[in-house]
Amino acid sequence: MFQIDPLSRTPVYAQIIAQTERFILTGALPPESQIPSVRNLSVTHSINPRTILKAYNELDSRGLIQAVPGKGYFVCRDACEKLQQEERRKLQDLLRLLDELILAGITETEISACVAQAFEKKKGETSK
Repeated sequence: MFQIDPLSRTPVYAQIIAQTERFILTGALPPESQIPSVRNLSVTHSINPRTILKAYNELDSRGLIQAVPGKGYFVCRDACEKLQQEERRKLQDLLRLLDELILAGITETEISACVAQAFEKKKGETSK
């Protein structure tokens, strides 16, 4: 399930967080499903358990997963909705960026083409 790149500039715990978020958003980890145990992930990917716990604690503090003592970690019922809300907040950042691009002389046509290209790229990735 997880694909960890130990040579990446992105810290391992951040890779675990990002991939867990993506799995939740895509439905690969549906609500109330169990996520891989710390031990399993540690052994499978040769990762220090403390690194995994750091990621899981971050996800837990954000209300995306929860620990069930003696059973493991599970996806919260509303995790997908929380992530979608977080992503929608990024639209405000996009609006600020668009303002800067417009001030710099970038045309609506160029911006639209860039947006279309991003959606086409994503369609190509999901069809593989």
